[in-house]
Order: sequence, then structure tokens, then C-alpha cells
Amino acid sequence: MKKRVAVMLSGGVDSSVSAFLLLKEGYEVIGLTAKLLNQDNYTPQINAKAVADFLNIEHYTLDLTKEFEEEVIKYFLHSYETGDTPNPCCKCNRKIKWGKLLDYAVNELHCDFIATGHYATIKEEGGRYKLYPAKDIKKDQLYFLYGLSQEQLSRTIFPLSGLTKEEVKEIAKNNELPTKSAKESQDICFIQRPMTTGEFISDHFEEKQGDIRLYPSNKKVGEHSGFYRFTLGQRKGLNVAYTEPLYVREIDTETNTVYLAPKSETMINEINISNINFFETPKETTFRAKVKIRYNMPLREADITLNGDSAKITLDEPALIQSKGQIAVVYDLIDGHIILGGTIFG
Repeated sequence: MKKRVAVMLSGGVDSSVSAFLLLKEGYEVIGLTAKLLNQDNYTPQINAKAVADFLNIEHYTLDLTKEFEEEVIKYFLHSYETGDTPNPCCKCNRKIKWGKLLDYAVNELHCDFIATGHYATIKEEGGRYKLYPAKDIKKDQLYFLYGLSQEQLSRTIFPLSGLTKEEVKEIAKNNELPTKSAKESQDICFIQRPMTTGEFISDHFEEKQGDIRLYPSNKKVGEHSGFYRFTLGQRKGLNVAYTEPLYVREIDTETNTVYLAPKSETMINEINISNINFFETPKETTFRAKVKIRYNMPLREADITLNGDSAKITLDEPALIQSKGQIAVVYDLIDGHIILGGTIFG
């Protein structure tokens, strides 16, 4: 019997080509799209339906607007409200795509697997599933997948693992897929351009005047309309004139004070993470690895020291201070597979 796969069609070129490739490999493919926002003409749903019709496959839409609001948007806003910086994509992957959508695909549509257009590679080794980099290192998305469980990975296929983005575009173009000219998806899907993240947050919080001060002198150098507009390590949009570039060094939510400092005062060597998801159990409690502490930052070598469900990351070279709530992912030094990942708390 042909294996039945629900492809999470997002209306973009990556998921469209994923469905096309699985059909060519002989899978029984259906399209599955999550409606995440209350819009009359929800673009991902329209584009996904066009792809499904073109490929002549069934297409289902699951309305998850309430779940998305509760699990992702409220988490996003609450993080800023408490001085943290959220990672909504990681949250959505765990709770929505590999949560509600996976459950629906398996239990209601009777699928064996789900598939997405992520650039990542799954390998089963010693009875455990591990995530390895995809062929296209520039598009590698392991960071956002750090929180997936063994059960979730066992049900997942990444058809694009052996392709580059250019090759994917070429497949879409050569086969006249409806999404062949689709633009890249936005970083935060629920903040629609031209609205910015700052504007979205401001729309949900009342203005609250506070001081901007220098660290460590405590000298006042400006004012702001809410600490939630800032994140640690931020340089742009501070609206403070100074003799050298300043970065956000500290946010005091109780006094509504934002502290700025020169770059030399905002560099750190140690990061602590908790709520760790282990892809394997390291043989030693202290080991060498590579670390990514923000998706768009390069990998850095570090010493990792485990302590139960938390870990201390000691970087070889200092990096800009990172906000609580962000994600740090630890990779193998040699082949780059994920060892573990967790939430930064200090």
C-alpha cells in the first residue's frame, strides 16, 4: 500500500514542491492547510488550494485561529510584557504544525506521515531520530525545529533535504506550479506588512513613559513610551544621541527603565538555558559543541555544561547579550546534527 502523507501546504513554493516530489515518489498525497488568522481572503489558504487543484490532490483546511491566538500570539505579547523576547516560529512548530495539524492528519485523515517544506534532514540512528543540516546551508532551518519530539519526528518527512532553494525554484518553474513566483514568507506571519513588530506591540499595550539610562552610570539620556518596545542587544531605533553606538543592556520591567551601554559593556561569554529538549544524551556532562543563540547569527564554538534540565553555555568568543525567552540550540562539532536546545533564562 502507498503511504498516505499530509503535506502542510502554506501557499509557498517550498511546500508546493514538497507535495510535487512526494507524488512523483508514489506517495498518496493530500494537502493540509491551517487557517491561522481571521481574514476573509486568507492568502495561504487560497494559494494552497490552487496548488492542490493543480496537482489534483485532496485539500483540507483546519481552522486554528483560536488555538493560534492562545498558543502563539498571546505568548508573543506576554513575553514582551514581561521583558522577554519570544520566538513565535518555534512555538508554532511545536504547538500548531506538529501539534494540532499533526494530530488532525493522523487521527482524522488517517495519514502515516506529514511533510513540510523545511530545509532539514531526519535520520534514525540507534532507535532515535536526529536532525541534520539540509544540503542548502543558507536555508537550513534546524534552529526552528529544536523542540520537536521523537514521536513527531517519526511521523515527519522533509522532501527538500537534498535540494537547494534555487533547485526548488527551478522545479516549480519547470513544472509550472502555481507558486513558482511566490515571495518568501514573512518572519512573523501574523504581523502583516507594512506593519512592523514595534507597531503591532504598541497596538496591544498602553503607552507608559519611562527613562532611558546609561549602564552602569545610571545617567539619564532619554525617555521611551514603554519598555516592551525594546529587546536586549538592540541597537537600532533607540532615539538616543551619544558619542558612540549604544545597545540595550538591561530592561527593568518594575521601574520601566531601559539601560543602554556601549558594545563593550553588552558582550557576554555565558548563557544559561532551561526546558531542554534532548535529541541524544551526551556521554559527558561537559562537552564541546557549536551553538546558535539566534537564527540569523553564525554558529559559535562553546563548552556545554549540563545540570539536569538546564545547561550553561560558555562561548569561546563573546557575543551580544541575548534576551530571556530566546532559543539556544547546540549542534555537534563534526556533522552539525542537533544535540539539544532550550530557552535562554540568563
